[in-house]
Amino acid sequence: MALPVEPGLDTFLSSLVDDPRLVHVERLPARPARHAELADPLPPAVWDHLGVDHLWSHQAEAIDHLRAGRSVAVASGTASGKSMCFQAPIAEAVATGLRPATSLLLFPTKALAQDQLRSITALDVPGLVAATYDGDCTPEERTWVRANANVVLTNPEMLHVGLLPHHARWATFFLRLRYVVVDELHTLRGIFGSHVAHLLRRLRRICAHYGSSPTFVFTSATIGEPGRLASELCGLPVEEVTDDGSPKGERIFLLWNPAGDDVEGGRSVSSARDTAELMSGLVSGGHRTIAFCRSRKGTELVAADVKRRLRADLADSVRPYRGGYLAAERREIERKLFSGSLRGVVATTALELGIDVGGLDACVLNGFPGTIASMWQQAGRAGRERQTSIAALVAGDDQLDQWFMHHPDQLFSRPPEPAVVNPSNSHVLLPHLACAAHELPLTPLDERWWPDLLDDGVRRLVLDDVLKIRPPSHRKGTAAVWAGRGWPSHGVGLRTAGGEEFRIATADGTLIGTVDGLRAFRLVHPGAVYLHQGRAWKVVHLDLDDRAAIVEPSDGGEYTQPRTATEISVLDTERSRRVGRAELALGPVRVRSQVIGYRRFDAFTGEQLGHHDLDLPPGELVTRAFWYVLPDDVLAAAGIGPGVAPGALHAAEHAAIGILPLFTICDRWDVGGVSTPLLADTGAATIVIYDGYPGGAGVAELGYEASDRHLAATLDVIEACGCRDGCPSCVQSPKCGNGNDPLDKAAAAALIRAVLGTPHG
Repeated sequence: MALPVEPGLDTFLSSLVDDPRLVHVERLPARPARHAELADPLPPAVWDHLGVDHLWSHQAEAIDHLRAGRSVAVASGTASGKSMCFQAPIAEAVATGLRPATSLLLFPTKALAQDQLRSITALDVPGLVAATYDGDCTPEERTWVRANANVVLTNPEMLHVGLLPHHARWATFFLRLRYVVVDELHTLRGIFGSHVAHLLRRLRRICAHYGSSPTFVFTSATIGEPGRLASELCGLPVEEVTDDGSPKGERIFLLWNPAGDDVEGGRSVSSARDTAELMSGLVSGGHRTIAFCRSRKGTELVAADVKRRLRADLADSVRPYRGGYLAAERREIERKLFSGSLRGVVATTALELGIDVGGLDACVLNGFPGTIASMWQQAGRAGRERQTSIAALVAGDDQLDQWFMHHPDQLFSRPPEPAVVNPSNSHVLLPHLACAAHELPLTPLDERWWPDLLDDGVRRLVLDDVLKIRPPSHRKGTAAVWAGRGWPSHGVGLRTAGGEEFRIATADGTLIGTVDGLRAFRLVHPGAVYLHQGRAWKVVHLDLDDRAAIVEPSDGGEYTQPRTATEISVLDTERSRRVGRAELALGPVRVRSQVIGYRRFDAFTGEQLGHHDLDLPPGELVTRAFWYVLPDDVLAAAGIGPGVAPGALHAAEHAAIGILPLFTICDRWDVGGVSTPLLADTGAATIVIYDGYPGGAGVAELGYEASDRHLAATLDVIEACGCRDGCPSCVQSPKCGNGNDPLDKAAAAALIRAVLGTPHG
C-alpha cells in the first residue's frame, strides 16, 4: 500500500506499509482559506479588538444573519473559528447603542465555559463584562455577576435551576438580552436535547415577559440538518451556516483493523492493545498525540500500556485524562498539554469538545465513537495549527466498526447523521410545564411556546394536583399555577427520563453514584459488578424501598451480565409501509422486562464462572418503536422452519440494532429489541426495535424513515463478516439479556435476503 511521505511523519508511516492491519489510507488535502466581507462593516471600536485582518466566509455569513436578527446554526469543522461568529455580534451589542445589550452563553461543561471566558475577555472590548455563573460560584460571586456582567456564561442545568426560577433577580439582564449562544449543538440530542428544547422555550417566555426577544446562535461540529435540530430546540426559524471557509492542513487518515492479520481467526485481538501500539510509535517518533477511548476503564488501561511500551525517559510524558479526576488534576494535565511538556494524552470524550489544545500532530481513536460527527470532532483535535496531521481509527469488534472497515468509502463520503429530539414526550414535557407555571402562571397565551401541547399537558398536571386553576374571577384572569411547595426545577434532571434514581452507596453511607430507575435492575441487581470511575464494586444488597444499592469494593477480576425476560405489546400503529416483502410499522409500545438472573465471567479470559437466579419485580416502559412484520411466506422463501426461526430473528435483530447508529445519532445502548416467531399483536413473526427512554427520544422515527437502507446495511454486516457461526462483529450483542442464545447467522442472512429480494452473496 503506497503511503504519502511527509517530513517528520515518513518514518512512522513507512513502518506500517506492509502491516495487514492497515486496511485503508485516506489522504485529505490541505485547503486554503476563503474570506468574505460583511454586508455592513463592524464599528472600528469593535473590529479593532477582534484581532483578525479578515473574516472567513462562514464567519461573515453567520455574523450577517445575527446582526439582522436571524437565528443561525453554525456547523463547521474543528478550529474553524466558530467563536468569532458570536463574539463579534456580542461585542457590538455591548459597545454600541444607548445601553449595553446582554448575552447568555450556554455550554455543556464548565471547562468549555472557562475556555470561552478566557477567549472573550482577551478581546478587551470596552464595557464588555463577562463572567461564569455555575455551581462553583460562591453566593457573593453570584450576586456580583447578576449586578455587573452583561455577558454570562453558564450551562443548561444552571439556567434550569439558578436563573429561570429566580428570574426577578435577573430582570434587567433579561430585559436587555440580545443574543443566546448554545454551544456544541450536536450533543443536544435524545432525552437531553428534548429537555433543552423545553428549557429554551421557558427562557423565551421569560424574555417576552420582560420585553425582549433574543436571537439564537447554535455552534456545532458537523452534523446532518443542523438548522432543523436547532429550530426544534428553540422553536424559531434557524438559518444554516455549513460552508466552512477556514483553512486546513493536510490530514492522513488511517483505518486499522486489529483482526486484519488474524487469518485463522484464532488469535485474541484487541483494539486497546493496537491503540497503545500506534500511540507509542507516534510518541517515540516525536509526534504529540491524543488517543480517545470509549470508557474510563479503557482510558486507564491504554495509558498504562503506552507507558510500558515507551522508553523510560518518555513514559511520564503520557497521561490519562477522564471524568472522575479532581479538578486540580484535570487542570494540571491541561496546563502540561498547553505548554507542550506532555507528549501524549489518553482521554475519554471529556477532551472531545471544543477546548483548544494546539500543537497535536496525531489522533488515535480506539473504536468508532458512534457517529460521523464525533469521529471528525475527535480527529480534529490534531492539526489545529494547520500542520500535516495523522488520524487513525482502530476498529473494535462490533458491527458498526467492522462495517466501516469493509466500506471505507462510506466513512469519508457519508453525510453526517441527523440528531433528533422529541419535545412531545410527556415524561419531559410535563415537568417543564410545571417549572414554567412556577416561574409565571400559565395562560392560554402560552400556547405560542408549546403549540398543540399546552392544553393537554396542563389538564394532566391539574388532574395530578401538580397545578391548580386560578379562577377567572381573579383580577389577573384564568391561569394554571404551581400547586406545590419549593422549586419544581430541583426535582427535574435534564439528562434522564428514567424515573426516580437509585443511590449507589457503601454500607457506611458513602455515596458512590446514582443510576436512573429504568436501568437500575440491569446495572445494580444483587451480585452485579458495577464500574464507577475505573473502580469495580460488587452489589451486596438492593434496597427497593429506599431505592439504594449497597456495594463493596471488588478486585475487578470478573464482570456480570444480566439475564432478562421481555414481553412487548403494540399499543397503536401510527404509520406503516412496505419494505420489500415485509410490513414496516411505527408507533407506541409497552415493554415489560424482568431481570431473572445474571451470569459471571472472568474479566481477562471471558470464561463463564457461573449463573445465578434472581427474583426482582418486573419493570414497564411505554415508549416508541418501529417493527418489521415477516409473513409466513417470507420465512418459507428463506427456508426457515419453526425450529430455526427464533435464532434467525434474534440474530437479525442484533445486527439491525448494531448498525442503527449509521443512520441516526444514537448509541446501541439507547435502543432495545425483541424478536419472536409470533407476536400476538401482529399475528406473524416480528422484529421490534424500540427507543430505550420513556416516551421515546426520536430514534424510532429516524429508524422508520431509514428502514430500506437500514435493512440493506444489516444484511451487509452479516454477509461481510468472515466468522462461521456469529461473533460480536455481526450478530452477537454485549447487552443481550438471553446470553446471545439462540443465534443463527446464516438463517438471518437468508431471511433478510428473502425480504429484500437480494440474491445470495
